[in-house]
Amino acid sequence: MKIGIVGLGLMGGSFGKALKKYNLASKIVGYDHNPNHQKEAMELSLVDEIVDLENLISSDLIVLCIPVDAIIAFLPSLIECTKFNTTIIDFGSTKELIVKSIPEELKSNYIPAHPMTGTEKFGPSAAIDGLYENKTMVLCDLESAGEIHKQRAIEIFERLQMRLVFMNSSEHDIHACYMSHLPHAISFALANMVMNHESPKDIISLAAGGFKDMSRIAKSSPNMWSDIFRQNRENLLESLYIYQNQIGYITQMLEDQNYEEIEKWMKKSNTLHDIL
Repeated sequence: MKIGIVGLGLMGGSFGKALKKYNLASKIVGYDHNPNHQKEAMELSLVDEIVDLENLISSDLIVLCIPVDAIIAFLPSLIECTKFNTTIIDFGSTKELIVKSIPEELKSNYIPAHPMTGTEKFGPSAAIDGLYENKTMVLCDLESAGEIHKQRAIEIFERLQMRLVFMNSSEHDIHACYMSHLPHAISFALANMVMNHESPKDIISLAAGGFKDMSRIAKSSPNMWSDIFRQNRENLLESLYIYQNQIGYITQMLEDQNYEEIEKWMKKSNTLHDIL
């Protein structure tokens, strides 16, 4: 099977590595608008060949590993994929906006997916082994997808040892907000709180595991994450209001010196890891 990857950064490059590791493609071709990414992806053997749009479309399967806005803008270019019965999968971080933007001609070929994995790094050099193995892959709104396309996608993800979860795109965007988008917002806020202090270097000199763990994802791409925040604005706002209520609750308990209630509050949070 010939597989095309659009976007050769962390997600696309790591997917190329995984496909090669598990021998899931006879040929892996790459498509990226950035010439430096093209060159680097070839040097790192993330793909076998860089191709133009015409050669990309004739792939058996195309995976879109680019930001959501870029996916939506790119979809009309893929309409001719229907001539080749090409399966199209996107790895966008939000799903409802993409699903609503799929051209009618592509709906039977299209698999909206979101791998729940990643790092704060980006670009072809960020590609790593094992990014997808044993991770969760969310598949959304498959009612319109043809059986051959569903089976192609599911077979590849299962052979990568991924855990498959099926839900509608609206539910996905709510859940992804709590598990990914809100934590990123909190991490950016924590980093800015320190950087706005009169002596950030003195604070950072004391940084240990807790601060480093919570602030690590604040190194993520501002361009990509500002887009994600915009695309999932309503869900992120709602989760931030709920988070503010929790901050207000601990603030009030501290003001009241209610340490017994604080301990109960903390113990309740400990139970999260019973279900993780």
